Amino acid sequence: MTAARHQETEFRQLGVATALAYRLPDAHVAASGGPVNEPNPLLLDQFDLPFDQIQSHHVVPGLTLLLKTSKQALQGVKVIDGERTWDNTLAALEEATRQLELAYGVVMHLRSVCHTDELAAAIDEMVPHISQFFSSIALDAELYAAIKAFAATDEADALEGVRKRYLDKTLRDFVRHGAELAPEQKTRLAAIDMELAQLGNAFSQAVLKATAEWELHLPSDARLDGLPGSALGMLAAAAQQKGLEGYRVTLQAPHVIAITTYATDRALREQVWRGYNRRAADENPSRIVGMLALRQEKATLLGYSDFADYVLEERMAGTGAAARTFVDGLATRTRDAFARERGELSAHAAAMGLPDLQPWDVGFVSENLRRARFDLDEEELRPYFSFERVRDGMFQLVKDLYGIEVRPTTLPVWHDDVETYAVFDESNHHIGSFYADFFPRESKRGGAWMNAFITGSPEDSGRLGPHLGLICGNVTPPLDGTPSLMTHREVETLFHEFGHLLHHLLTEVELRGLAGTNVAWDFVELPSQIMENWCWEREALDLIAVHHETGEALPKALFEKMTRARTFRAASGMMRQLSFGTVDLKLHTEFDAKADVLTWARDIMSEFAAVPPPEDYAMLASFGHLFSGPTGYAAGYYSYKWAEVLDADAFSRFKREGVFNRETGAAFRSSILAMGDADDPMNLFRAFMGRDPDPEALMARSGLS
Repeated sequence: MTAARHQETEFRQLGVATALAYRLPDAHVAASGGPVNEPNPLLLDQFDLPFDQIQSHHVVPGLTLLLKTSKQALQGVKVIDGERTWDNTLAALEEATRQLELAYGVVMHLRSVCHTDELAAAIDEMVPHISQFFSSIALDAELYAAIKAFAATDEADALEGVRKRYLDKTLRDFVRHGAELAPEQKTRLAAIDMELAQLGNAFSQAVLKATAEWELHLPSDARLDGLPGSALGMLAAAAQQKGLEGYRVTLQAPHVIAITTYATDRALREQVWRGYNRRAADENPSRIVGMLALRQEKATLLGYSDFADYVLEERMAGTGAAARTFVDGLATRTRDAFARERGELSAHAAAMGLPDLQPWDVGFVSENLRRARFDLDEEELRPYFSFERVRDGMFQLVKDLYGIEVRPTTLPVWHDDVETYAVFDESNHHIGSFYADFFPRESKRGGAWMNAFITGSPEDSGRLGPHLGLICGNVTPPLDGTPSLMTHREVETLFHEFGHLLHHLLTEVELRGLAGTNVAWDFVELPSQIMENWCWEREALDLIAVHHETGEALPKALFEKMTRARTFRAASGMMRQLSFGTVDLKLHTEFDAKADVLTWARDIMSEFAAVPPPEDYAMLASFGHLFSGPTGYAAGYYSYKWAEVLDADAFSRFKREGVFNRETGAAFRSSILAMGDADDPMNLFRAFMGRDPDPEALMARSGLS
C-alpha cells in the first residue's frame, strides 16, 4: 500500500475524526468559482460523489467555504447552553469537519489520478490554510477545556466500549498535538505543521513532475531485445498515445520493471534504472532535510527525544528503540542467507558475462537465474491471469470467505476507465460501494493504493449506513484487443489493496475516528497483507487463474514451479524492505543535518543491497512513503514487516482450518476487519489467534527458518 491511502490522516491532525454534516445553503453562489448560478460540486453532501463535475476552479472557493463552516461548527462545540453531553461535545467534535475532510480528500485524490497544472496550483493555494486549520484544533484552549469538561461528567464516567476509548484517545491526542503547550510554543507548533504540509506537497509534486517528464522514444525495437511480447505491446501503445512511431519508455512502474528485468541492452537498463532512481534528485533533498529538522523540532517541543518515539507511542511497537530492535533482529536472522544469495547472483552474473555486476543488472540476472533454477518464466504465468478473471475471482473469494457479494453499479467517475461496485451482505443489506481505477494514465501517479471517502453513520435501523472507498493501481493495460494480462506480482498487489478496502467496507464501528483503517500503522497492513496469501493457494488460484484463450486452468506443473520459486531470493527481498525500514528509523533518530542526506542514506542502504548503488543514487528523493506528507510512513516503514509477522501467523490458522473455511473467515471478519480501532490491536490479534504473534511463521513462509 502506498502512503496515499492515509491522505486523510495528514490533515486530520487530531487522531479523532471531526466533521460537520451541513448541506451548505449558499452552494450555488459565493463558492462556485464559476458562473454565478453554477453549483460547486465540492459542497454537495451526498454519497454519489460528483466526480464528473469537479473542476480545478471549484477547489479554492469550495474549500474556503468549508473551512469557514467548520470553524463555525467548532465554535458551537466550545460554546453551549446547559450541561455537556456526549452528543453536544464528542459527537459534535467528530462531526465538525466531516465535509471538509471529504472535499479535501476528493481533490487530493483527483490530483493523483487526473493531475493538471491548474488543479495542482489550486491545491497548493489551499494546503497552508487547511494545514493551519487542522493544526489549530488541538491548540485551541477553549476546545480542549470543553472536552475536559465533558470528561468530568457522570455521563463520561459511565462510558464503556468504543465511546470510552474514543474519549480517552481524544484527550490523549489533544495533548500529543500540543494542547498543553505554552502560547508561544503553540504558535511555533502550528507553523511547523503548516511548513511540513507545504514541503510534503511540494515533494509529491516534484516526483509527479519528474516521472511525467522523463521518456525515451525508440523508433524501432533494436534496443528492446529480450522483452516479451506483452511488454513490447505496452511500450508501443505508450508511443501511440503520443502520436509516435515505434516504442516509448516512461518511468511508470510496468515500463521500468519490464526493461530492468528483460532487456538484454545493458545501457538501456542503466538509463531507465538511473532515471527512475534519480527522480526529483535536485529539488527534493533540501525538502527532506527541512522536513527532518521540523519533525525533530516538533518532537522536542512535545517532550519526546526524537520523532520516532513521538510517532510510535501510539503504535504497537511503542518506541523507536523497539522498532529498531525488531528490524535489526530480522536482519540478523536473514544475513547468512542473504550472503549466500548475493554470492549466487554474482557467480551467475559472471557466467553470463557480467563480472562487474551493477544495480541495473540485478533484476535481469535474477530473472535469468530463476529461469535456470526453476525452469519458470514469469511470462508463462501471464496468460492465466487476465485482469477480468482475477478481479471476478477475487470477488468470489471474499463472498466465500466473508459472505459478501460485490456487484457492478453506476456512480459518477473521473475517467472512463473507472469501474464502480456496490457490496452487499447475506441479508442483501448495502454495506458499501467503491471505485476501481486500475490502469495507468499519463495524468495518474504510479503505484497502487486505497483511500476511504465516507464512513457510514448509524441509521435508525441500528445498522451503519454504507461506506465508500476506492482502490487504484497501475496494472498492465489491455492492448489491441488482448485483455489485460497480469504478472503474478500484480495479482498480489491487487489482492493487497483490496484487503485494505475490505478493512474499510466491513467496519462495524460507529465512530468514524475509530472505524476501518483508522488503526495503528503497524497493524493497518494486516488486512491487506493477509490477502496476498490466497494468491499462492491452489483452491484460490482455481478461481482466478484460467488461460484467457483456452479456458484451461493453471497447469499443475506450472503451479508447482511457481510455488517452488516463491522463496527464490527471499532473503534479498527481506533485506531490501529492511533497508527502507532501517534508513527510515535512522533518519528520524540520528541523522546529522550537516551530512548530505542522499549519500548518508545510500551508505546505509548499501549494507542491505545485492550490489552497492552508485554515488548518484537518489531513491530517497522520491520516497513518498516518508516525505509526501507531514507524517505518512515516517518512522513507520518497519510496519510492513511488522504486519508480515502478523499476517503470516494469522494465515497459519486458515492453513490449519481450511483457506476457504467460512467459520475462520467469519472469525477474522469479526475479530479484525469489523473492529477498526475499537480495541488495542494486540487484543484484536489475540481474539483471532488466542495468543501473541509468533515471528517464526514469517521466517518459515520465507524459507528462512
